[in-house]
Amino acid sequence: MREYKQEINITPELQARIDELMSRYPADKKKSAMLPVLHALQDAHEDWLSVDLMNKAAEILDVQPIEVYEVVTFYTMFNQRPKGKYMLEFCRTSCCAIRKGEDLLEYTCKRLGVKEGEVTQDGMFSVVGVECLGACGFGPMLQLGDYYHEHLTEEKIDTLLEDCKQGKVKLH
Repeated sequence: MREYKQEINITPELQARIDELMSRYPADKKKSAMLPVLHALQDAHEDWLSVDLMNKAAEILDVQPIEVYEVVTFYTMFNQRPKGKYMLEFCRTSCCAIRKGEDLLEYTCKRLGVKEGEVTQDGMFSVVGVECLGACGFGPMLQLGDYYHEHLTEEKIDTLLEDCKQGKVKLH
């Protein structure tokens, strides 16, 4: 697997945020702060966590690096490589799959000229398959930022991509 390089920058503001997050947990249980600390680090580093940044998290939390890797590789909310401005996360579990969700993921990749997990040349889009997003009655669906897009069709995907290109889509 290709390792992506990332500049690590723990600013005084980020350190203050990490300290505040860790203060919510007992001093001898730093590991309990792992999820919020990883979110803070990812938010401050272009929304992804390199191996070096995960190692830094392990140092901050006083845990072994493998403990951080286990968490980052388990949760799809943590990105292990650079992503596009618009990351289309397609649900690929049974309810969406039987409604052709996988076909729509492939359609989107083909339309954008990328493979799953890649970023378009312009840095605008990345497409990934994720486990259940909890909207089983509305599949096939995808998550884009904080929002769900449900009952997908090729036409809806085309419109969504065009709206993204025009800056009409909110992420948060």
